[in-house]
Amino acid sequence: MSDTRALRHARPLVEWPTVAMLLLCYALFALGTIWAAAWFLPLGMAITILGIALQSSLSHEVLHGHPFRAQWLNDLMVFPALGLFVPYYRFRDTHLAHHDDTILTDPYDDPESNYLDPDIWAKLPGWHKALLRFNNLLIGRLLIGPALGQAAFMAADWRAIRGGDKAVLHAWVWHVPALALALWFVLAVSAMPLWAYVISAYAAFSVLKIRTFLEHQAHERARGRTVIIEDHGPLAWIFLYNSLHVVHHMHPKVPWYHLPKLFEAHRERYLARNEAYYFRSYREIFAKFFLRAKDPVPHPLWPKE
Repeated sequence: MSDTRALRHARPLVEWPTVAMLLLCYALFALGTIWAAAWFLPLGMAITILGIALQSSLSHEVLHGHPFRAQWLNDLMVFPALGLFVPYYRFRDTHLAHHDDTILTDPYDDPESNYLDPDIWAKLPGWHKALLRFNNLLIGRLLIGPALGQAAFMAADWRAIRGGDKAVLHAWVWHVPALALALWFVLAVSAMPLWAYVISAYAAFSVLKIRTFLEHQAHERARGRTVIIEDHGPLAWIFLYNSLHVVHHMHPKVPWYHLPKLFEAHRERYLARNEAYYFRSYREIFAKFFLRAKDPVPHPLWPKE
């Protein structure tokens, strides 16, 4: 596609819209944890949630090579672990592995899949199945999704570390100073109690679960597994237009602020590409799936033994 080639060749030394979003992110974090928290704690928590969620979206930009050409400098921009729970280098490694479209939704090979092998599902106790079914509603993904996801993520990483995976171990070791920096700021500089900050970090994780709730679906063809959400509201901005997810998967090196332009210029092509897996807005998604599952927990197309 000529547009994407032109965007790549015209890449500036510094992508200033992303730098501006980084400044906004840390300004929101400081405003929420220091001044707003001192004045009215719930307001401070709300602003802090926005700052943490935005940093996660910016971490996604960073791992794809933005806003600078030097990757070490990009990584430095999101070094403080404001979100507490996920090491940046684990996010980087699992997300880049996820970008192999041939494995999307695979219960084993896709690190971001929400599906289970039907044989594994059949062996789960009833209480576990009930939890996962609730987690497949949007309300469940918001309330318990971060806890379930973190538990599964950490259990898998612990198994990997015990198995000798040094990359996973190194990512967690690097997370220690990044986490320490964030906690030092909260405890020594901010006016926010630690318990309120932990709740804010969890709530920011919940906001991000809105984005990942239906980013991918089970489909026989890899091209039909990735969504388009044509939204221009606050959530699309917090997610840095990763809502146009098939555009991002097709052009992972294109910065976030060019994704809407690409989609508008080739709308029908992208809709044909992803087999019209499409939603008008996040409002539509809330209306349809807040209390109803999008799809089953066991992968509906997975071959059974």
